[in-house]
Amino acid sequence: MSTTPAKPKLATVWLDGCSGCHMSLLDLDERLLILAEKVEVVYSPVVDPKEFPEGVDITLIEGAVSSEEDRHKAQLIRARSRLVVSLGDCAVTANVPGMRNYFEKDELFQRAYVENADAPAAGAARRARLPVLGVPALCPRATPVHEVIPVDLFVPGCPPSAEVIWLVLTELLAGRMPQVAEWTRFGA
Repeated sequence: MSTTPAKPKLATVWLDGCSGCHMSLLDLDERLLILAEKVEVVYSPVVDPKEFPEGVDITLIEGAVSSEEDRHKAQLIRARSRLVVSLGDCAVTANVPGMRNYFEKDELFQRAYVENADAPAAGAARRARLPVLGVPALCPRATPVHEVIPVDLFVPGCPPSAEVIWLVLTELLAGRMPQVAEWTRFGA
């Protein structure tokens, strides 16, 4: 009786970002079928598991670390992953989420939830409230992933193209560390 070798376990995570990197991943189109033959996707915004599993071979992290929930998730990912990839400019530099670093958290909440709130119906008293339920505590700053955990590979781009993601994954699955600087740059 022969046993089939286990496929490498792949996880993708979305922290504070726009999901553009995951959209590029989906832009692999028919190559997703080839990838599905080579890996087992064990965690992702596009699959059901709620708990990040142990023994993950490759984790792609999109987005900056902006909340205590993000920080905890990043630390858990590092502890349970063999290779961690910062995917996209937000994960690599904090990019757009990092723009909030020039403002105090209270200013951000006031602007987002009070000043920019929809006007109430005519004659109703304005009672804008800051959300408290289900909102993770913000970190003092939005930071790139590598400021919270060690990262094995940085893949810049906003977002990185499907072609770059494909090259990164195929190289990693072949046991090689890709030379990403040859394929991409920040913002492209």
